[in-house]
Formats: sequence, structure tokens, C-alpha cells
Amino acid sequence: MFHRTERLLLRPAWPEDWEMILWGIGDERMVRNLAKAPWPYLPEHAQEFARRGQDPRFPSFLLTLPESRGARLIGCAGLGETATGVELGYWIARPYWNRGYATEGARGVIEIARLLGHPRIEAGHYLDNPASGRVLRKLGFQPTGAVRRRDCVARGEPTPCANYALDLQPEEMPARAA
Repeated sequence: MFHRTERLLLRPAWPEDWEMILWGIGDERMVRNLAKAPWPYLPEHAQEFARRGQDPRFPSFLLTLPESRGARLIGCAGLGETATGVELGYWIARPYWNRGYATEGARGVIEIARLLGHPRIEAGHYLDNPASGRVLRKLGFQPTGAVRRRDCVARGEPTPCANYALDLQPEEMPARAA
């Protein structure tokens, strides 16, 4: 599955992407904000991520900047299945922080979630990563008021995480001309 936003191409990871993935995620300051990524993040982790299969109900995308000579990886965004529903996750490589790419890429994934018929998406951010909370609020997520300890593989311990939710209403279809 592919998706296009104003500046980004969202596409699946392919096995040959592993070096770009390693480059993009190989920063401890960023990995500490992700629940499932280990630290240190090694080539075998990137290779495994690039080879994993996709569940069409919960797609994951590399966020790329289309260029004349290929595409530059800037991050990743996708949906995951949880015990309580569907969760949005994302990361942006440090050189691309503060340019609106997290919001734009995540918005593209939300559009896909709506098309897939998901009625609600959950998300969260560790309390020491308020920038991610700002992204979620820009996307229309509402704080649930719950803060729970969530595992963080890179930190090696459960870490306080603020929870958010976004109800997805079907988009209004334009009225058909008679």
C-alpha cells in the first residue's frame, strides 16, 4: 500500500531499505521515545524491520521525500493492533525534526485508517517527550486523562506515558448533483 501527502510518499519497507532505516532510527535520544525499538539499534534490528510482513488492516509506512534520484527516508508511521484497538506510532529521523513531517506523515496514516474503517485510534507519548504530544494534539487527538506506565525496550523499564484517542468519523461525501 502506498499513499501520497503534500510532501511525502508513504510506502512499505523493502529488505533493501535496512541501511536507511538503521541510519534514521540509530539515535539513542530518539529510540528512547519508542516502545519497541531496542538500544543499541543494530543492523540486524533494521534488517528484521525491513523484512517483516504487513497486515493490510494495520499498515506501516516509511516516510520518504521524493527526489529526482530516488527517495530519502525521513521516518516511519503506521498502525498497530493493541488489546484495546488500533494505535498510531511514528518516528522522524533527527535531521528532519521540527519541519512538520511527523504531523504530515501521521495525518496520511490517519486518512488510511479512516479508509480501512477503523472507528478510533489511540496513541501516546512518554511524559519526557512533550513534542510528540504537540503532534498528537495538532492531529486532533484528545488526551484521555490516563497516564500509565508503558514498557520501553530501549530504556529497559516501564515509563510514564500519556494516552490520547482520536475518534474517526466517516468523511462527509459531497452531495451528488441531480
